Amino acid sequence: MNDFPKEPDPTVETITFHCDATQAASVFLVGDFNNWNPATHAMRRQADGSWSLQVPLARGHHYYRFLVDGEPALDPHAMYLTLQDAYKNVSFIAIS
Repeated sequence: MNDFPKEPDPTVETITFHCDATQAASVFLVGDFNNWNPATHAMRRQADGSWSLQVPLARGHHYYRFLVDGEPALDPHAMYLTLQDAYKNVSFIAIS
C-alpha cells in the first residue's frame, strides 16, 4: 500500500465561487462541470450572509450560473456573460 501524499493534478484548479444573495434561503452552483445538476454543489452561507463554494475544475472553459432559491442568477463577477444556447444566459469562466 502506498502512503505517499497524492501529487496535485496540474490540469485541475480549485476555484472559489461567491454569490452575494444575502437574503436567500439556499444557493446552488450549476454548470457544465456538474451536468447542470442542482443537487450536486450546494453553496455555504458565510458570516456576512453571502454564499461561497470551492470547486476543483479542469482547465478550459466552463459555463455556470447560480440557483438562488430555485431561480437562475448570473454571476456579476464572472469573466463574461454569454448564451449557452438560444434561450439561456450563463456566466463563463476560463481556467488556464
